[in-house]
Amino acid sequence: MGLVLRLLVNAAALAVAAWALDGIRSDGPAWLLVTAAVFGVVNAFVRPVLTLVSLPLIVLTLGLFLLVVNALALLLVDAIAPGFHVEGFGTAVVGAVIVSAVSWALSLVLRDV
Repeated sequence: MGLVLRLLVNAAALAVAAWALDGIRSDGPAWLLVTAAVFGVVNAFVRPVLTLVSLPLIVLTLGLFLLVVNALALLLVDAIAPGFHVEGFGTAVVGAVIVSAVSWALSLVLRDV
């Protein structure tokens, strides 16, 4: 999948999370693209390090701790991206689930494109 398409998939997934949850909001479509770019960088560089560091907890919880890792990545995007806001950790967990599900579904549909 191309870089631009991956950026659009991330932007769509973040938009769905912002639409579905009151605790997540974006300041507009342009900021959503900036947020998607930041989200891609965090997923590419920071999230693997967090996953490696927390590997014992991930194994101990049979993978459920990955929800916490994904939520922390979303909160980090909130701290970095100026036009994206997440209200709290619980909202970040639910938002991470929504972003992951929408991103997975769109990637599955757009795999052949």
